[in-house]
Amino acid sequence: MHGYEFIRIVEHQPELIVAPAAVFLVTLAICWVVRRLLLRGLEAWTARSQSRGGAIVTEALSGPTIIWMLVLATHLAIESSDLPHVVSAIWAPRVLVALVVISFTMVAGRVAGELVRYWGNQAQGILPVTTLTENLAQIAVLILGIVILLDVEHVNITPILTALGVGGLAVALALQDTLSNLFAGFYVAVSRQVRLGDYIKLNTGEEGYVVDISWRSTTIRALASNLIFIPNAKLSQANVTNYWLPDKRMAASIQVNVALDSDFERVERLLDEVGKQAASEIPGLVADPAPSAAFDPGVGDFALGFTVGYQVEEFSQQFAVRNELRKRVLRRLRAEGVRIPYPTRTLFLERAPAETPKE
Repeated sequence: MHGYEFIRIVEHQPELIVAPAAVFLVTLAICWVVRRLLLRGLEAWTARSQSRGGAIVTEALSGPTIIWMLVLATHLAIESSDLPHVVSAIWAPRVLVALVVISFTMVAGRVAGELVRYWGNQAQGILPVTTLTENLAQIAVLILGIVILLDVEHVNITPILTALGVGGLAVALALQDTLSNLFAGFYVAVSRQVRLGDYIKLNTGEEGYVVDISWRSTTIRALASNLIFIPNAKLSQANVTNYWLPDKRMAASIQVNVALDSDFERVERLLDEVGKQAASEIPGLVADPAPSAAFDPGVGDFALGFTVGYQVEEFSQQFAVRNELRKRVLRRLRAEGVRIPYPTRTLFLERAPAETPKE
């Protein structure tokens, strides 16, 4: 009956909605101007202060403020109208409050995710910032928003909780693999045995830098810049070598062979000099401890073997450092007249004794 009355008013007495429409449009225009000034002020302050927090708030407010404008304009228009009581006092406030709660939840969820990433990257020794931790923060805000919305709408949540409890077992069985990956990803992130940025290698052969841990998989970037997606459950069960723990510095070595008639003490001294000079010139090569040479593996079949041991700052730098060290060693040995032997074998041939003729 009330709905029919509202339609009749709109059809036969349209002048009754002129004032509310004018209030709606004027309020909307004023709110639009205020919104533009507010956002411009926030953008200017963010640009001056270089504040990441200000940028996060500005981005989060750009969308929901439009909803708040419409809610305020609609509320004032309804208050200035002669709409039926059921519309102006019951249905409209409930809808508008629901929109406000939803919009605030959107803002809070986005801000929570961004702040977790920003301040989590600044702090040390806390839960690493991944897609999983951002999602958990946003889900927590979403659940809080839903609870507030149900409370505002006077919805009894006890039956809902009961239904969720009964259906939880069926959902858990249906999503067993998904939940396994979710909890495994949470364990991997909390244990800090695999962290963002670490270079890891699995016993199945996959290796690369960890770039993200999501609710389903861990993403690693190989040295060839390809992305490898590993299910969290598989990662938690794999044998993992973390080249960045306990320290991202890594020991490496090169083998050098010289002729058997070379002076091994002189060669060892030359290799030490090359290593110490290279430590201050090759990017990624650690100067302390400095590279050092050892007479190992020693006397071989065709050469004297030496090992030049050194450390690099992190895993991927070993290849460029190894290449440069080899070139420097070869140039120095040639300049000093030290021969680099080819693999050789000496064969001794014996003539079989002549057979004694039979009589």
